[in-house]
Amino acid sequence: MARTNTLPSKSSYSPVVKTTVEREIKLAVDDHFRLPKLPGTPIPRRLLTSIYYDTSQYDLAHAGITLRRRVERGKQAWQLKLPLMKSRQEIELVDRQSIPPTVFRDLLLLPLGQRELVPVATLRVWRAGIRVRLDRTPVADVTLDQVSVTKDGAVLQRFRELEIEQVKGKNSTLSDLERQLRQTGARDHDGRPKLFRALSLAVSDPEPLPASDAPALAHVRWALAHHARWLLAHDPGTRLGREPESLHQMRVATRQLRAVLRAARPLLVPEWADSLRGELRWLGRLLGPARDLDVQLAYFREESEALDARDRRPLTPFIAQLESQRNNVQEVLLNELKSARYLDLIRRLQQAPHDLTVVESAVTLRDIAKQEFTKLRDTIRQADHAPNQTTIHETRI
Repeated sequence: MARTNTLPSKSSYSPVVKTTVEREIKLAVDDHFRLPKLPGTPIPRRLLTSIYYDTSQYDLAHAGITLRRRVERGKQAWQLKLPLMKSRQEIELVDRQSIPPTVFRDLLLLPLGQRELVPVATLRVWRAGIRVRLDRTPVADVTLDQVSVTKDGAVLQRFRELEIEQVKGKNSTLSDLERQLRQTGARDHDGRPKLFRALSLAVSDPEPLPASDAPALAHVRWALAHHARWLLAHDPGTRLGREPESLHQMRVATRQLRAVLRAARPLLVPEWADSLRGELRWLGRLLGPARDLDVQLAYFREESEALDARDRRPLTPFIAQLESQRNNVQEVLLNELKSARYLDLIRRLQQAPHDLTVVESAVTLRDIAKQEFTKLRDTIRQADHAPNQTTIHETRI
């Protein structure tokens, strides 16, 4: 979905950039595929030339991140795409410089470190399609891309693919369009971004969940690795501060890591587990004020938009004050995300699945699950029949 985010309206911690959240479906097509007749208006055919940058080991690609310099009709822009749950956040900075902007390198501190960014592929894409409209409202762009992978002016590879990208409306609209396009010859896509196809890279699948009868420690290792990856994936978006869901998912991962360490305490050396939990608690508290302000801003913006202009006027300075507070909190957060303490925590989280400090124990996964369920049941029983929001929240986490 090409949804431009408005948080924050102005900021002292990042340059003015355009950010959108993309929700799209990719489909494979053969050389004979033609777009069917769809309700809407044609998207003029255009040429997009993109130079992709990564490290020599493709660290960004393996982290689900793409960085490119795109040229279209003389306009040059740097575009960075970051994971955001099942979608992607695109950050665009119009800039004619030929090296990656410093602001992007700052966002990529964890996946990039001090490694050098180099051009890894050049793609020329001829794109045409239809902006689908329902009841005169644009809901999705259906585009057919003809891609050429080039090097030193020579074409190394060609392929075509079909994209359905949400503009407005519900996700079900994308599914309806997908069914219609499949009926006219489109088929399953392997899910790889264009860059992966150009470089013949495979998407690295996460480690599969251990079997239910696997040792409890195997499940602990898997859970720690899974939630640590989720935290790392949303670190760049949290640094940018434009998409509230990035920070929210980073905070969720922090909470889940703490929960895993708490549940697995019978298997772990207490000093090791408690130390890591303590640092995760620090990170959660660091993220908390920004998350609280994001929730408040979302609520009051939505309420304001439902009012007429006269009634909306008194809310405007209040929302501006919340935005100012959010910007100040972001500056504090950014400083801490650059600190040695945070970087040491990330190092420990990355090593934790491989370097668990354990004790001899006969505790099984079933024992751990039973213990956690009993705690949850007792907490619910102790709550009133009509618990307040604080009690519900504490029970949930």
